[in-house]
Amino acid sequence: MSDRNEYIESIIAKMKTINYVQPGEIPGIELYMDQVTKFMDEYLESSKRFSDDKLLTKTMINNYTKNDLLPSPEKKKYTKDHMYMLLFIYYLKNILSISDTKAILKPLREQFFNKPGDIGFEDIYRGIFALEEDQAGIITRDVIRKLEKSKVSFEDVEDPGQRELLQKFSFIAMLCFDVYMKKQMIGLLVDEHFSGSADSEAEGGTQKSKEQKS
Repeated sequence: MSDRNEYIESIIAKMKTINYVQPGEIPGIELYMDQVTKFMDEYLESSKRFSDDKLLTKTMINNYTKNDLLPSPEKKKYTKDHMYMLLFIYYLKNILSISDTKAILKPLREQFFNKPGDIGFEDIYRGIFALEEDQAGIITRDVIRKLEKSKVSFEDVEDPGQRELLQKFSFIAMLCFDVYMKKQMIGLLVDEHFSGSADSEAEGGTQKSKEQKS
């Protein structure tokens, strides 16, 4: 029992080390590319699985701009809204395809990016961050429940090594199934509520191509 408790405590400790960019930590001045990548490396360091993992490189950011995911910088400088947009891209693309990420962010970009109004990108990020903070404890408890279930699975397997292997696989499988189901749900939501703008854009591009050929 003590080994199990220690393992659970180690899982919780690892989850707590994952850091996020807090609302208000984004610099209030416009940044050059090198400053942007340096900021992301410093603040998202705990998100790395391996020490040499790349978080947001110059090439990635340039590709986001080329693919119309991220608005072009103004005179090679990135605003606070650029930074918040990059953070949304970073988190979404770890789960979703680039096309789905683009579809989700496109209406937000069109309505709120660097535009005056009652709500801006910082307000959106602050609101989403508050929701995620509230979810952190729920997610941790759910992970612990899954771990406890995995620890009592395959108890009839006599070989200790095989039993431990199957229990660890059970834990990973439950986590994967949870992610799979949620990813399917996200796909349905994107198709139902966000695919219109992407479809229109694609149709527009096809139409332009036809006109150019004619």
